Amino acid sequence: MEDSKSDVDICMSDRLIPSRGSCGELGKMKLERDENWAPQNDYHAVLSQNVLGNQSLDTKILSYKHKPRRQQRQNELSVLYTCNREGASKPKPARVVPQTAMKVLDAPGLVDNFYNHPIDWSSKNVIAVALGEAVFLFDATSGRAEKLLTLPEDLTVTSVRWAGEGAHLSVGTSHGDVQIWDGVAQRQLRNLRGHAGRLGALAWHEHVVSSGSTDAEIHHHDVRARDHLVGCLSAHADLICGLDYSADGALASGGNDNVMCIWESAMTRTPLHTLTEHRAAVKAIRWCPWQRHLLASGGGSADRQVCLWSTSTGKLITSTSDAQSQVTGVVWSHQERELLTSHGYSRNQLSLWKYPALVKYPSDLEGHNGRVLGIAQSPDGSLVCSASADETLRFWRVFSPTSEKQRQGNCDAPNRILKTIR
Repeated sequence: MEDSKSDVDICMSDRLIPSRGSCGELGKMKLERDENWAPQNDYHAVLSQNVLGNQSLDTKILSYKHKPRRQQRQNELSVLYTCNREGASKPKPARVVPQTAMKVLDAPGLVDNFYNHPIDWSSKNVIAVALGEAVFLFDATSGRAEKLLTLPEDLTVTSVRWAGEGAHLSVGTSHGDVQIWDGVAQRQLRNLRGHAGRLGALAWHEHVVSSGSTDAEIHHHDVRARDHLVGCLSAHADLICGLDYSADGALASGGNDNVMCIWESAMTRTPLHTLTEHRAAVKAIRWCPWQRHLLASGGGSADRQVCLWSTSTGKLITSTSDAQSQVTGVVWSHQERELLTSHGYSRNQLSLWKYPALVKYPSDLEGHNGRVLGIAQSPDGSLVCSASADETLRFWRVFSPTSEKQRQGNCDAPNRILKTIR
């Protein structure tokens, strides 16, 4: 028994015994019985009380039972870095400028006169074109063309301009009259007189149509009133060749005196600003559709500048050094930060510019053999039609279109007002 006891003591004193078979059967039996561990349990109890503060030896010091919580908020710098990497991997495609017109129509009898405004495109997708003494309507949806009116032989149509709702057309004549036509019913509603000379430009704001003439005056006509003449402006020294209203009713006027005037409204008597940057007649005038107080203008053959203005301050923002030929028209993109200008002598081109630096795209829109007398923009803003002295109309797909909802919002108010036209 002494040998066995000694064997058991050896087995209990060494915890790294690889096999219990080397211990005797008696020792093995004693190890497997709970009571054989009583001395060790006493040792553990004393150790727990004096060293571990009565904590059980089974208590885990480091617990790996639960996974660490997921980070709720991503690192902001990591997000930015990821976004930049994705953007850099997808470069923006190069701007494609159309090299050829998508459609060409004959326009026989179109008068070659820089001061005329022979074309306009309505919000109902109908183009009005002045051809000599006649006005034709071209429905861009159906492709149908028909004659609206013919003046007496000694008169010519000098300007056409649709009202905002797209149903009523103002027609200027070489006699100085302004005719108001219902473009849907194709009948004349009124003949507004007052100018002493040939009419050069027209513009609408709600129920007021403004006209400029060789008498250097701007007349405001209220189409609802029996006595239609409600205002007369006389700030220019020569014929009026450009007029345009902003969405909030400010009027820009350009004259053959190389001056452009900004009027706060149709009812003001003195201009808010008088701008004298141009060195030739200012015919091309257009307000920006997406930024208030931003105006583009272009000068004639002795100037050949395209200018951008802040009308809130009356300051020139930027201008081109040389647009290469006289500027006859300008339109803005409704979506992109771009504008398109039409030109006469000597290149007869259309040029596309980036805003705000007025950087011209390398390629121009070419194809006309005579100077471009005017341009008009489709209701969705994507197409531009150019009217030229070569007696053609050319259609160009230049910009991205606007949505139907955006276009509807722009013409609801004028539609309600013009129901009261007399």
